[in-house]
Amino acid sequence: MDSQRESLNLQKGLMNNMEKIRAYELSKIFGFPSKNIVNVLHEYGVSTKNHMSALSEYELDVIFEYYTQKNQAKDFSIFDKKKEEPKEAAENVSDNEDFTPVPEIEVGRKLRTVDTRVNNVDLDRIDDEKIEELIPENVKQGDKKQKINQKKKQQQRQQHSTKQKRKPENVIKKVEKKEKKVEPLNVLVPNEITVGELASRMKKSPAEIIKKLMLLGIMATVNETLDFDTASLMVEEFGGIVEKEIILTDEEILFDDFEDTAEQLKPRSPVVVVMGHVDHGKTSLLDAIRDTNVTEGEFGGITQHIGAHRVRVGEKKITFLDTPGHEAFTAMRARGALVTDIAILVVAADDGIMPQTIEAINHAKAAEVSIIVAINKIDKDGANPDKVKQELMEHGLVPEEWGGDTICVEVSAKKRQNIKELLEMVLLVAEMKELKANPDRKAKGTVIESQLDKGRGSVATVLVQNGTLHVGDYVVAGTASGRVRAMNNDKGKSVKKAGPSIPVEILGLSEVPEGGDEFYVVEDERKARSVVENRKFQEKKEKQKSATAISLDNLFEQIEAGKMKDLNIVVKADVQGSVEAVKQSLERISNDEVRVNVIHGAVGAINESDVMLASASNAIIVGFNVRPTNGASDAAEDAGVDLRMYRVIYDAIEDIEKAMKGMLEPTFREEVTGHVEIRTTFKVSGVGTIGGAYVLDGKIRRDSLVRVVRDGIVIHEGELNSLKRFKDDVKEVNAGYECGLSVSNYNDIKDGDIIEAYIMAQVEPE
Repeated sequence: MDSQRESLNLQKGLMNNMEKIRAYELSKIFGFPSKNIVNVLHEYGVSTKNHMSALSEYELDVIFEYYTQKNQAKDFSIFDKKKEEPKEAAENVSDNEDFTPVPEIEVGRKLRTVDTRVNNVDLDRIDDEKIEELIPENVKQGDKKQKINQKKKQQQRQQHSTKQKRKPENVIKKVEKKEKKVEPLNVLVPNEITVGELASRMKKSPAEIIKKLMLLGIMATVNETLDFDTASLMVEEFGGIVEKEIILTDEEILFDDFEDTAEQLKPRSPVVVVMGHVDHGKTSLLDAIRDTNVTEGEFGGITQHIGAHRVRVGEKKITFLDTPGHEAFTAMRARGALVTDIAILVVAADDGIMPQTIEAINHAKAAEVSIIVAINKIDKDGANPDKVKQELMEHGLVPEEWGGDTICVEVSAKKRQNIKELLEMVLLVAEMKELKANPDRKAKGTVIESQLDKGRGSVATVLVQNGTLHVGDYVVAGTASGRVRAMNNDKGKSVKKAGPSIPVEILGLSEVPEGGDEFYVVEDERKARSVVENRKFQEKKEKQKSATAISLDNLFEQIEAGKMKDLNIVVKADVQGSVEAVKQSLERISNDEVRVNVIHGAVGAINESDVMLASASNAIIVGFNVRPTNGASDAAEDAGVDLRMYRVIYDAIEDIEKAMKGMLEPTFREEVTGHVEIRTTFKVSGVGTIGGAYVLDGKIRRDSLVRVVRDGIVIHEGELNSLKRFKDDVKEVNAGYECGLSVSNYNDIKDGDIIEAYIMAQVEPE
C-alpha cells in the first residue's frame, strides 16, 4: 500500500510539473531505460524525438496507461464483496445494443481484457491505423459499422460531459501559437496627418515617432503635418500595415459624380464654338446656319453676349455657342470648364490670318478641341482661299487636301453657300470623337452665361453635359443654389426637361453664378446650402492669399516636387522677327526634366487676353521690348501670372536656364511706381525737350528710373533729368497732378508718349 501511495504521489507531482518532465527523467523514476519510453510513444504514434524531449500531458498519459496495464494486479479477490454492483452494471450494459465485447489482445506476452465502456478513453488520441492493427480480422470485417457508431457515441458523451477534459497536444499547440502571435496593427493614413494624430493611431507616443523621424533626417514637432508617403514609412518602420484613408468631403458625397458604364452611355449632340477675328463673319455664319436674322438686331453689328443655339441637321442636332471672340472661351477654360467639343475657326478669304485669328488658334490648341476652318467670304472680290490655307500651315494647321488632318470648308455666309457641307463636316468629326453621355442620371453641366433680370431675378444659361435636368430639381452652381422654377430653350419656349448637350435658360437660383461654374442637381437641400456657404468662405479665403502660380522663382521647386513637366510661355515682342527669334531660342533650351512650350507669340503690348491665356494654361509671359497695359498688369497681379520683361534676348534665355537649374536668385526686383502721359512738348535751348505731362496713376519721383513707351513699345530707358511743378523743382508728383519733366540724354519725346516710372527694390532673403 505504501508503494501504491508513493506511485500516486509521484503521478500527482508529475501532473503538477508535467511541462518540465523530460523522457530521461521519467525513465529514472520508473527505473526503465529512456529508450523504452521513446519506443512506447512511437508505438502509439507519438513522434517524440529523443530522450531529451519534453513530454506533454497526453504523452504522460500514454506512458502511465501503458505501464499501469502492464503491471496490473493479479489477485481480484478484493472486489468479491462488490460483485452485485458489476452485475447491475452488466445488466444495464446488456440493454445497450451498441455494446460489443472485444476479444482478448496479446500485449507484452500477457493477455488482458479491454473494456471499451470506460468513458475516459479518447479514441482520437490513437491513430486509426493503430486501432485497425489491434482489432482482429473477424471484428474488422463484421463489426466496422458498430465500431464507428460506438466511437461517435463516445465522442458525444465526451462533448456533453461536465467533467474536465484534457485537450489534445495539437490543439494546445495551436492555442499557444495564437497567444504568442501578435497581429500587425492596421493604420489608416490620410493624405495629410499630424505627428500627434499618427502616434495616436499607431498606439505609440509622439516621442517615439519624432525620434524615428530624426533618424531619417526629418525634423518635426508633434503638430507638424506629414504627407502620406512619410506617414506610411513611419507605420512600416514600426511593423504596421498602411491603409489609405479616403476622406469624402460634403461636396463629393453630395455630387455623386460616378463613372457611367458603357451600357448606360448613349450618343449625344456635339457642342461647337465659333471663333475668329473681328468682322470675319462669325455671327453671319451662325445666322446662315440658324436661318435667323440675329446680326441686324445686335447693337453695332457686334455680338454682345454669349448665345447658345440648337440646329437640326437631318435627324441629328448640333449645339452652337456664339462667343464675342476667344476671351470668353478662355475665361471658361480657366475656370476648368471644357464645354466644347469642336471649334469652327472663321477666316475671311480676303483678309487671311489676323492677330486675333492666331490667338483663337492657340487658345483652341491649348484647350485640345478639334478645329474645323471655315474660309468665309469666298464670294467677295479678292478672295484667295489658297493663301489662307498657306497661312494656316504656318501655324500648324495643315489642310486635308494638302496631306494634313485639318478640315477646311470654303463658305459664303451671305449667299448661304456650302453651309450644308460645313455642318456635315461637323457631324463627321463628332462621329469620329464618339461623343456619349448618360441621360438617365441627375444632371450635371456648365453655366454659359448669367445675368440679373429685374423682373425674373437671377437668370442663368446652362449647358447640360450629362444626365437630364427637370423643372423642380434643386441645383448648386458655384456659390449659387436654388430650385429650378422655370426652364426655357434657345427658342424661348418653356420646357420641362433638358438632356445632354442641350442649352437652357433656368430661373430660381439664389444669386447670379459666374460663367464657367459647374452645376449639379442634388437631393439634400440642407447639405447643399452648407456646401454653398463653405464655398463662399473658401472663395473669400483664396482671395486673401495669393495663388500659387508658376513663376521663374519657384520653377525649380516645382520641378523637384515632380509637379512641373512642361513650362508654358507666352511671348510678346515689338516686331514679328523678335517673336520668332525669342520663340525658337526658348524652345531650344528644353531638357529631359522640363519641356519649354511657347503656346502663343504675337506682336504688341501685353494685354489682358494674354494674361487670361497664361492664367488658364499656367504659363509665364515673356515680354521683349514691350510693356503691359495697365489692365494687364492688374490682371496679372490678381491671377498670379509671372511677367518677365527683357531688352536682350540672351537675358531671357539665361534666366530661364538658371530657373530650370535652380540657380535663379534675384536680388533686385522692379517696382513700377506710376505712369505719366506726355500731353505737350517744349524745346528749350541749352536744355533740350521738356514734356508737359499728367500723372495717370501712382506717382513719379525725382530719383525714378523711367522708360519711354510709344504704342506699347519701349523706345528708350533712362533717368529723369528734371521734375518740376510750375517753376519749382519737386521730389515727387502724385496721380491727378500736372508736371514738367525731361529725360537724360533723350529729346525725342512726343505727345501721347507714356513715361513709366519705376525703382529697383532689393528683394529681402526669405
